[in-house]
Amino acid sequence: MSNVNLFGYNIMKKAFEFLKQVQENNNREWFSVHKSEFDSVVAENKIFFNRIYTELQKHDSLEGIHIFRIYKDVRFSKDKTPYKTHFGVSFSRTKPMLRGGYYLHLEPGHSFVGGGFWAPNSEDLFRVRKEFEMDTTEIEKITSDKTFIKYFGVLKGEDGVKMAPKGFDKNHPAIDLIKKKQYVVMRALSDNEVFSSDFQKEVIATFLAMRPFFDYMSEVLTTDLNGEPLF
Repeated sequence: MSNVNLFGYNIMKKAFEFLKQVQENNNREWFSVHKSEFDSVVAENKIFFNRIYTELQKHDSLEGIHIFRIYKDVRFSKDKTPYKTHFGVSFSRTKPMLRGGYYLHLEPGHSFVGGGFWAPNSEDLFRVRKEFEMDTTEIEKITSDKTFIKYFGVLKGEDGVKMAPKGFDKNHPAIDLIKKKQYVVMRALSDNEVFSSDFQKEVIATFLAMRPFFDYMSEVLTTDLNGEPLF
């Protein structure tokens, strides 16, 4: 195993060991005692995440990296445990021309690589729905591609309504796409895959497999219904 891959392996092992301890001791007293350990894990995670950002930047135009905090906002949650039991990082593309976001979720037994459009604003969501109302040829071509199926299986995303959004025909052939309020892809990862010497390489490969989907959606969201550029 090369020094680079060994570095990533050690980081992931250390991060997962800490997260497992958080799962068993999710309280402020325990966390306070282990704060220095947490700070060390976060510092090493940051190095690893920035390596992914640097490599991904070679293939795409990114405008930022956001490493999510472990501290939970419990004000409106029934679960009052103060800490998340995962680490997450997102990489945003350069707007307004490039749309879609990359996400890496690290959690013992529940890790995944994801991307897409989690919470599009109302204007973008309407534009995408209108596109699918007019023509689904391109999105069907993308989601039926063997590379897309290999990494993601199917296009995911919660439905916004049970029947049909206002103004759309509930009997439209693409109503299942039109009803969605988010359009995302995900690839689940086992702990062994996270600890693999090829983990960083696999994360990048998975992100790059999203590009046809991102490029198509970017084209939709930067043009009007006549296909004329908005920018």
